[in-house]
Amino acid sequence: MIPPIDTFEDLIAIVRQLRVDCPWDREQTHESIAPLIIEEAYEVKESITKGADNELRKELGDILLHVVMHSVMAEERKAFTLDDVIQTLSKKLVHRHPHVFGNAEVQDTETVKRNWEQLKMAEGRVSIFDGTPKALPALQRAGRVQEKASKVGFDWPDRTGVWEKVREEVEEFYQEAESGASQEKMTEEFGDLLFALVNIARFLEIHPEEALQGTINKFIDRFQHIENRLKEEEKSFEDVDLEAMDEFWNEAKQQERSMR
Repeated sequence: MIPPIDTFEDLIAIVRQLRVDCPWDREQTHESIAPLIIEEAYEVKESITKGADNELRKELGDILLHVVMHSVMAEERKAFTLDDVIQTLSKKLVHRHPHVFGNAEVQDTETVKRNWEQLKMAEGRVSIFDGTPKALPALQRAGRVQEKASKVGFDWPDRTGVWEKVREEVEEFYQEAESGASQEKMTEEFGDLLFALVNIARFLEIHPEEALQGTINKFIDRFQHIENRLKEEEKSFEDVDLEAMDEFWNEAKQQERSMR
């Protein structure tokens, strides 16, 4: 029998039934589906990047399914319910927006961000970095850490100092790499360089994760042009040298310029 599918309550009822009647859903735990919500979040991000509203609608539904699924699992353990999740979120939003739901006054977005961090600390957090997931992609985590430090005044006054830091880290990495330093030391210096590059990206309002993804996609497109050209000439990579591949690579770059 097909259940009602019109309301939020209908969705919850469907998930509860799946937990009883579907062997796969019944076997799942918080831990088993935890990696999937990360994948779904990336799919939401991709649909936003593409500007695909139909995809975004579907992907947001997938995220919502995970919220309901985890809440139903917790309900089964008598830990908390979906109503508890909603109430906790609502209370947090009201508490952290005193300029909307209270008497606090703010001048701009930066003031709102600073107040948000102060309110989080007042809620019992020990460090300003509490709540920054260690599982975030490293470039994104670096940006969040720098942003949080900046909100409490630990930041360069302008990007001049950041550029100097980038140059300093490039030179240190170069010296370690060329002097035969240990793998551990080179890794440390490379990490310092990446952190400095993320910092200058923050000052220039560049999202480092998106920037690198764009470069990766560009590299793949150009390399696939090489693959296609080799197929046209009925050749393989073993049949050509680097110079020939560079020619095809430059063809791809020329095509990109002509399409701009």
